Amino acid sequence: MLACELRCRLKWAASYYGNIILIENRDGMTWEEIFSYIHDILNFKLFTLNQIPITVLSILLFLLLLTGFSILGVWVRKTLNRRLLKRFKIDAGTRYTLSRVTQYLIISIGVLISFDFVGIDLSSLTVIFGLLSVGIGFGLQNVTANFISGLIILFERPISVGDRVMVSDIEGDIIEINIRSTMVRTVNNISIIVPNSEFVSKDVINYSHGDTTYRLDVNVGVAYGSDLDTVLKALQEVADQNKSVMQKPKPEVHLIEFGDSSWNMQLRAWIPDVKRYPRIRNELNQSIVRTFRKYDVEIPFPQRDLHVRSSVKLPVGDDGKE
Repeated sequence: MLACELRCRLKWAASYYGNIILIENRDGMTWEEIFSYIHDILNFKLFTLNQIPITVLSILLFLLLLTGFSILGVWVRKTLNRRLLKRFKIDAGTRYTLSRVTQYLIISIGVLISFDFVGIDLSSLTVIFGLLSVGIGFGLQNVTANFISGLIILFERPISVGDRVMVSDIEGDIIEINIRSTMVRTVNNISIIVPNSEFVSKDVINYSHGDTTYRLDVNVGVAYGSDLDTVLKALQEVADQNKSVMQKPKPEVHLIEFGDSSWNMQLRAWIPDVKRYPRIRNELNQSIVRTFRKYDVEIPFPQRDLHVRSSVKLPVGDDGKE
């Protein structure tokens, strides 16, 4: 039984390797020749840098290491931002900055290791970096400005992720700060890519920098014949009944101007979150209309007085002239 099984295995092996030999002979190339061909391609010298041959294999290893460290940096950033740093009492902007800086450090270390692994001394790249600096001076000024502005934003933190800002007439929330640009999501849920230099070289309104509270000013006009004390009471009642309005600081009602056809009143109310001011403004406006109707306070239409002067007819003389 054992001899029969061994004989069958030998027949199978002879048939299998015989087919391989036939295929190799038919194609005219053996496996050793194929491996030798691949070896020659990988070790093909592309150029020499400071007496160090740069081959196809070294370039592939360099790119593989850079890709690996880039993926590692992204994974570490997400892990720090979403898991580790959340355990500490650190605000979202600081967490984002720390995780981003860690990612860039890992990528920088990866670049150094990649160059060293393929045997390239960084001192030999000074000529290349010198040529790049000339190119930066002439053609890459905007890229360089945005890069440096990105570093300033990350370390100085004039803006942070989650802030409500106004830049170049664009109002929205900071979603992501990259090394070259910043992503702003507008109140209409439209993502806009803004160069980092816009946040450094231009005036930027940051509604929530260090403090998310916001003073909401609501203007309304009332007729001159209204009772002032009733108007003050009605507007104060509007602020007190809204649960989104803070009581410290206390809401205030001001008569700010005597208009052409109305007293221009202003309700000043503090709210805890600046991002909610459009909704709270709408609630206060609707409440003002209802409360004024309750107290018979009139919101006047714009009025204009038109005075028409009649012309005086001169007497007619004998010659028919006036």
